[in-house]
Amino acid sequence: MSQPTKKNISTLVLGAIGVVYGDIGTSPLYAMKETFAGHHPLAVVEGNILGVLSVMFWTIMVLVSVKYVAVIMRADNRGEGGSLALLALVSELTRESKRLRWVITLLGVFAAALFYGDSMITPAISVLSAVEGLNIVAPELGKFVMPISAVVLTGLFFIQKHGTGVVGMAFGPIMVAWFGILAVLGVQSIVHTPHVLAALNPAYAFHFITADFLRAFFALGSVVLAVTGGEALYTDMGHFGRFPIRLTWFGFVLPALVLNYFGQGALLLQEPKAIENPFFLLAPEWGQMPMVILATAATVIASQAVISGAFSVARQSVQMGFLPRMEIKQTSDREQGQIYVPFTNWTLYLAVMGLVIGFGSSSNLAAAYGIAVTGTMTIDTILIAFVIVLSWRWPWPLALLAVGGFLVVDLAYFLANAIKIPHGGWFPVVMGILSFTVLTTWRRGRRLLTTEMARQKVPLEALIEGCEDVPNRAFGTAVFMTSVGEGAPSSMLHNLKHNQVMHERNILLTVITEDRPYVPAAERVTVVDLGKRFFRVTVKYGFMQEPNVPAALEMCAPYGLTFDMMSTSFFVSRETVIPSLKPGMALWRERLFCAMSRNAMSATDFFKIPTNRVVEMGTQVEI
Repeated sequence: MSQPTKKNISTLVLGAIGVVYGDIGTSPLYAMKETFAGHHPLAVVEGNILGVLSVMFWTIMVLVSVKYVAVIMRADNRGEGGSLALLALVSELTRESKRLRWVITLLGVFAAALFYGDSMITPAISVLSAVEGLNIVAPELGKFVMPISAVVLTGLFFIQKHGTGVVGMAFGPIMVAWFGILAVLGVQSIVHTPHVLAALNPAYAFHFITADFLRAFFALGSVVLAVTGGEALYTDMGHFGRFPIRLTWFGFVLPALVLNYFGQGALLLQEPKAIENPFFLLAPEWGQMPMVILATAATVIASQAVISGAFSVARQSVQMGFLPRMEIKQTSDREQGQIYVPFTNWTLYLAVMGLVIGFGSSSNLAAAYGIAVTGTMTIDTILIAFVIVLSWRWPWPLALLAVGGFLVVDLAYFLANAIKIPHGGWFPVVMGILSFTVLTTWRRGRRLLTTEMARQKVPLEALIEGCEDVPNRAFGTAVFMTSVGEGAPSSMLHNLKHNQVMHERNILLTVITEDRPYVPAAERVTVVDLGKRFFRVTVKYGFMQEPNVPAALEMCAPYGLTFDMMSTSFFVSRETVIPSLKPGMALWRERLFCAMSRNAMSATDFFKIPTNRVVEMGTQVEI
């Protein structure tokens, strides 16, 4: 592999700044304000200011710099990151233990479910907190904060179907300007009160926590807002690579964030009343309106990154068998990662609008924010423990120190956020539980369906042996789509039963999604000659790849199989699932699975099969 050029590195660096850090980069808008003026307010005095800053700084260093950037980013699944990629990696490491693999799968799926809850809150709280700057600049415009936020978010969701390639080109420069101004405003304030830098000493954090543990524990629920989005560094690793993300984090983003937080602390040491909105009050009066505009642009970018992440998780969930087939549109002919998932987009939009209208302000939403992030971070720590022990084989003392240290911090923040459940934290929990139920119900239902279909299979060998007795032979090739590797496909049996005909050449085609992001083209297809003009073709894709059956069939030419689409017919079995009292799932889950099955995208569209070459054969199956 050729070494990346300086031009490539600079492009990746700019792209990483524009995409990866939107969420954590907009946290200064509300993190400090909510810690002192949120649901559990602190007195704005020097001891608390320095203590909170010290806790905030060391939390960023431990959870983001050490845990994600230094450790977890080493655990890439063939270049890809994120909870589902980590789940696939750990599942492979624990394949010998079915029970352990089952527990790990549940953890990974729940992390993905929590992400959906987080992706609903992030756009709402980010855009609201930016537009709320109008309360400082022009208080008479405060009544327009909610309508303006709703309009901005509506526009953002409506442009998704057009792709984000053009808008994305502007993301990098805007976020470079954003972080640059964060740093400048912070330095400007620190210069007037350099004493604030004493908070770099962890002794201040220790004293803040031990002096009044209960008060400090409540404060952690807001301090964690400073690291929301830290997990995105790992999630987006597949798009930009380790080096550009690490370079931009340590060389630019981390210093800018720390300087701005300390600048806000310095301002509060001078003017405690600035707690009304320390972020916007850092700026000179003439610069506050431009800061509102720039902050709104930055929060739109942060929201875009989360929406794109939700699309990516939806595609991975479909490919890994946790969601039914759904429409996934490629919005760029150059970038594989730029996709649009209509169902996910409009589900998120309705949820975000509900949050903006229902909660009304970023302060109210702050209570709902954090529990999904800390839950995901805790699960990531548990999953990375398996990689540390089973793959990297760290010495036990070092492994226990690292995992134990991360878990203590993660659980402290998770529990601190758990007490906010009655005040709004219930929303991401409910969304996570609903998403988890949907994901696991589909996975379980598909397995029950596959088992039942396999039970009804007729041995393929017997069918091949008796094919010479079939009176009629149709011209061309028949491709029978089957998800089960053994036995004769039900569509073949139905065709034989009702039409009493077989084609000159018969292909049994199975598409498999593997527990890795990408399957190389050289490994895409395998062909087995079953004799008497019957062939079994297996097509393999990674969970980040888009299936394309016609393209895959073209790759069978080296095996002696060539296809003319005009003389090829595709037979697809469409199962109508009927709930029953058979052992398997609760009846309500079976009904949910049936509803999802009825609304799933057709295999014809999902696998990009020409619609005029498809014959659908229906069958009823009880699960």
